[in-house]
Amino acid sequence: MSFEVYNPRPQQTQHRYTSDQATFLVENVNGRSTQELTDMFNNYFGINLTLAQIKAYKKNHGLTSGLDGRFRSGHTPFNKGKKGVGGWEPTQFKKGNRPHNYKPVGTERVNGNDYVDIKIADPNKWKGKHILIWEERHGPVPKGHVVIFGDGNRRNFEPDNLILVSRGQLAILNKKNLIQNDAKLTKTGIIIADIFKKISDRKPRRKG
Repeated sequence: MSFEVYNPRPQQTQHRYTSDQATFLVENVNGRSTQELTDMFNNYFGINLTLAQIKAYKKNHGLTSGLDGRFRSGHTPFNKGKKGVGGWEPTQFKKGNRPHNYKPVGTERVNGNDYVDIKIADPNKWKGKHILIWEERHGPVPKGHVVIFGDGNRRNFEPDNLILVSRGQLAILNKKNLIQNDAKLTKTGIIIADIFKKISDRKPRRKG
């Protein structure tokens, strides 16, 4: 007689969002797909949340991207029957008209995490200025990597101050406080972080 072995599916660890992370999602959700928002979120915070985790957060907190403006069956628009303030009128969205708060491509803004973003496309697509400057010289940021400010100053966009690190390196840099106020010292800190990682990799794992 044979028995089927039951292997329960491992549960995904629940991420506790900080106030900065929550603000980041609120300020950057508009005009972005969940995949794009996930990549951007991970890039800024040096972590590796899944698309499903970000999607769940959006659903639980009522965040929408605005990319799909269709109304679902049975849904009543908030401005039905209203005119004037907040209500739709036939002349409100004439072809060629733009909202009063429209920002042209190339506009800079400071997001909720004190990073400078640049609008790169309509209707509302933004990207970190430091990332754009780094990519202009080196090409797209590789998957699993982020661009950091060598001296910790988020307004210093000198190319030599923008350093590419892996998320693993960033985790050690933050844990060991190796990001200094001088890019050269931070680059030395990256070497130290790599040494810590090698030591950790060589440690024998305890058997359960």
